[in-house]
Amino acid sequence: MSGSGSQEATLAALAANIGIAVTKFVAFVFTGSSSMLAESIHSVADSGNQGLLLFGRTRAEREPTPDHPFGFGRERYFYAFLVSVVLFFGGGLFALYEGYEKVAHPHPLESWPWAVGVLVAAIVMEGLSLRTAVRNAGRVRRGRSWARYIREAKAPELPVVLLEDTAALAGLAFALVGVTLALLTGNPLFDGLGSIAIGLLLIVVAVTLARETKSMIIGEAASPEIQRAIEDVLRHDSAIRDFTQLRTLHLGPEELLVAARVTVTDGQVAEALRGAEERIRERVPLATVVYLQPQ
Repeated sequence: MSGSGSQEATLAALAANIGIAVTKFVAFVFTGSSSMLAESIHSVADSGNQGLLLFGRTRAEREPTPDHPFGFGRERYFYAFLVSVVLFFGGGLFALYEGYEKVAHPHPLESWPWAVGVLVAAIVMEGLSLRTAVRNAGRVRRGRSWARYIREAKAPELPVVLLEDTAALAGLAFALVGVTLALLTGNPLFDGLGSIAIGLLLIVVAVTLARETKSMIIGEAASPEIQRAIEDVLRHDSAIRDFTQLRTLHLGPEELLVAARVTVTDGQVAEALRGAEERIRERVPLATVVYLQPQ
């Protein structure tokens, strides 16, 4: 469910951002709006980001090799990290530069109905994309707050799309406010300030994404709930007297390495270990690799 849901949300975001980027560029040509250009580059960057997420999913599905015996599941985190880099440099810094240029060298807006019309249309399309992401994330959020879900999610695609779409909607609001104030006051300074606000917002989102995906690239343990489930299996296994040094590591969003040292009661050690490993996999389907070492 989570895998197909994240792919659906990513494809919806990709389709929305391609359409939005085209309309924004057309509006920029007619208006010369700094905020509109910043938003255009932002949408192009977002489209590339969705492409990176989809490419990362494809790469992660490759079979294990002798050089990578645990597979390529964590490659999804690498491409999610690249998304944060693109968002920082391709979106945030460019918007800051464009806003500075507009503030330092202001020029009036042209054909303002294009700007307003495109921004309103973009808000609608981005809102539909965000709704798809929220609906799919709601299936796996399990009552957690949105901040906690983004922080704890092991699959990177949905959190990335949620943050990107939320930032895009906020950025569109900044652009609309900047263009509107520039029109009402006749002062193009507000358009430049809108672009600067967009840049700062994108940098904050990029840093947040980088921090979360970096943790998964380095290697994160299973959630406390999953670790407690594994401990419960070992604790109530009649063939296991005691266990120590339980370690878990995510090899990918849907793959978990479990290792522990166990003390086996009287009987066949190999059979006891094999049975315990099977019960762990039944209780925790994510536990694709289980190593139990007898003490």
